[in-house]
Amino acid sequence: VQLVESGGGLVQPGGSLRLSCAASGFSFSRYSMSWYRQAPGKEREPVAVISAAGGSTNYADSMKGRFTISRDNAKNTVYLQMNSLKPEDTAVYYCKDNFMGTWGQGTQVTVSS
Repeated sequence: VQLVESGGGLVQPGGSLRLSCAASGFSFSRYSMSWYRQAPGKEREPVAVISAAGGSTNYADSMKGRFTISRDNAKNTVYLQMNSLKPEDTAVYYCKDNFMGTWGQGTQVTVSS
């Protein structure tokens, strides 16, 4: 199993980013996928999860209404659209498969003016 995140970067408060996580090595379309994040000095926390077919999603309270998780099973990719970003969203963002529990390497998101 391999997960490769991309799309992070520096963005101003109120801005948007879309993260991608390309998966390989397992039957992607059969398993739910999750995004997590870890801010400096803090524990890793869940951000969002999406069901195998993409019809069901769930979000941490602080992300509801601002973040959207989606997936393209034809491309073996899960996405995280992040809008109205705040400085407190600064973190390394990771995707995780809910098959083997494998983590990607993470992508840094920095929200700062």
